[in-house]
Amino acid sequence: MLTLAAVLTLSVVAAQENDPLDGQYYKLFAPLTFYHSVAGEQLSIASNNPDEVSRAIDQALMHVYLNRPDLVEVTEQEQEQSGELRQDIIDQPVVQAATMVEQSAPLPDAPEADPVEVVVEKPKFWTRKGDGFLQFMQNYVSSNWYKGGESNYSAVGSLTLEANYDNKSKWKWDNKLEMKLGFQTSRTDTVHKFKANEDLFRYTGKVGLQAANKWYYTLQVLAYTQFARGFKSNNRKTFSDFMSPFNFNVGLGMEYKVEWFDKKLTGTINLSPLAINYRYVDRTALAKSFGVKTDKHTHSLTDFGSQVTASLQWKINDVVTWKTRFYAFTSYHRAQVEWENTFSLKVSKYITANLFLYPRFDDSNIWDDDLGYWQFKEYSSLGFSYNF
Repeated sequence: MLTLAAVLTLSVVAAQENDPLDGQYYKLFAPLTFYHSVAGEQLSIASNNPDEVSRAIDQALMHVYLNRPDLVEVTEQEQEQSGELRQDIIDQPVVQAATMVEQSAPLPDAPEADPVEVVVEKPKFWTRKGDGFLQFMQNYVSSNWYKGGESNYSAVGSLTLEANYDNKSKWKWDNKLEMKLGFQTSRTDTVHKFKANEDLFRYTGKVGLQAANKWYYTLQVLAYTQFARGFKSNNRKTFSDFMSPFNFNVGLGMEYKVEWFDKKLTGTINLSPLAINYRYVDRTALAKSFGVKTDKHTHSLTDFGSQVTASLQWKINDVVTWKTRFYAFTSYHRAQVEWENTFSLKVSKYITANLFLYPRFDDSNIWDDDLGYWQFKEYSSLGFSYNF
């Protein structure tokens, strides 16, 4: 007796060899149908089908009818109602005409790709930026301010230039030059037609080697003095001058790169446990007021200590920006602390209003009966500003 697997194998072989009897296998591959002839043949006492393959097909179908009737989709009667069965499929083999060719047709020529020019740009390691303003202001200066000055209405101009190098790997080199100069006139001053009320020439340079993520080993250089002589109202005495004083500071430590509040607050915080501060006073008469004990051959003071420097900018919103600089140096015999704060209110693209607050502590200066070693400076201004 042939099994179902044997029947399927014979059907495949017959199909491959174009056996003229292969039409009888359609029952195996057509949708599963309940054929009355199959049931009648299997239930009859004597078989009327002498062909062994046909009997095996009928037995396979009968096995499905009895064990998996759920697989039967239609009956023979329903199949006949949908249309007559094609007898030629059973009597005549279906042969598919296929021709073989030695070589397939060539593919159509694809258009050649247009030549592409490859441009390799040199990495931009340097970034340059700056800003400046020219504004009018109302100014307040405490009576013991170390550079002199007077509370009044005046004008001030400022220019800040930066050139920073970053190789996008480990090294960076930051350079910042700040220049600020303002003049004032006062009706109460019968000695000076005008005098400087804001005067700064300062360079900050830092070389950093990345230690981890936002931390850098840093060598910082800070040098600053002023442009012109400083006076007080109705007083011919010079309180400060170019190179009087001149401060040169070198600090070795670590720096942290600040990116807080979704990068709205950015800047750096520098910690230098090893720092050297060199102060030079060219005018001998001014040396004592700046803590330098001089003789005919000495105009300078050198201190070893520690320092902290922070330079931050917080863009509070699209209109208001806060810039701050904090500097503190101690030789463990004297201390100097400066905290500069500038609040900028953007009126239009080129018009801004500034509020400048500057408390300062320096116990190397002369003691004041009212404020001691503390000093304070403030001004508000309105004028033109430009960033580039």
